[in-house]
Amino acid sequence: MNLSRAALSAAFALTSITAFAADYPAPKQGDWIARDFKFHTGETMGELRLHYTTIGEPTGQPVLVLHGSGGSAASMLTATFGGELFGPGQPLDAAKYYIIIPDSVGHGKSSKPSDGMKTAFPKYNYEDMVDAQYRLVTEGLGVKHLRLVIGNSMGGMHTWIWGGKYPQMMDALVPMASQPTEMAARNWMLRRMMLETIKNDPDYISGNYITQPRMMKYAINAYGIATGGGTLAYQALAPTAAQADKMVDDRLATAITADANDFIYQWEASHDYNPAPSLEKIEATLLLINAADDERNPPETGVTDAAMKRVKNGRLFLISASSETRGHLTTGNAKFYKKQVEELLQTAPRRAM
Repeated sequence: MNLSRAALSAAFALTSITAFAADYPAPKQGDWIARDFKFHTGETMGELRLHYTTIGEPTGQPVLVLHGSGGSAASMLTATFGGELFGPGQPLDAAKYYIIIPDSVGHGKSSKPSDGMKTAFPKYNYEDMVDAQYRLVTEGLGVKHLRLVIGNSMGGMHTWIWGGKYPQMMDALVPMASQPTEMAARNWMLRRMMLETIKNDPDYISGNYITQPRMMKYAINAYGIATGGGTLAYQALAPTAAQADKMVDDRLATAITADANDFIYQWEASHDYNPAPSLEKIEATLLLINAADDERNPPETGVTDAAMKRVKNGRLFLISASSETRGHLTTGNAKFYKKQVEELLQTAPRRAM
């Protein structure tokens, strides 16, 4: 989600992913080593580095914020997300909350294939990523209970896993731009096509490339255009062939900074995502936030509505499509739902730790 948002930033006049001078306290960064970390494959890493960012003091109510595919904690420090949520009087005011934003396994400054192991790095999935987050929060930071877990796109899918796997760990859950159902249909088809394009580039050399595969930028941008940006927005921004060509030219001119192995691992990790079997286990108050024009999670299939009936304390807030929304990228802008998050935190019961 974050790479495609970055590529669209110029055309859509979205705020840069880089951190900005905000009203909330300066973010602090740290690293913690998870020792003898066991992956779902049975492989073990003696030392798994987990990088994280915190905002606010540890005396505040702990909140876990989870980023999307290809992103990092910095992805959540934009003016449109952190700038709408973390400041004075805002729903996640850092004077009141202790905000924890990990770089998920394989992302940012956490351990990843490009650190040196390349394709010898253990294959991880979303369950592994959530387990690493859990160990960071509980063992690394000593947090016993979370007021809220909130995540966007991949982070939204992680939030669903948190709810079913660690049901007593939090008071409230806010998964965004996600479905509590198996990765499937067009979403996975296009992900696989993107990954196959990179893997079949002659430059890739089974992950032992000297330079980044040349086809990677085309694969990433094709997926990004197909699955993010919003139908109404694209029509408004590119109503002619010339304008559409200009948007494509701008995207292709934007450098792709991702490492190919890191990128492939990040997106392949979603293949076996399926929180559906654990939906009845969720105990926290849950607010699902999706956009009506989300290309990856289209509401018209009905699968989300059916799944939500199994979540005993859950409800859906669906952002209506408009020329202001950006499809799957919509939830990167908290102005669309900050009121709903604030109401959730005002009403969600505090559960025993």
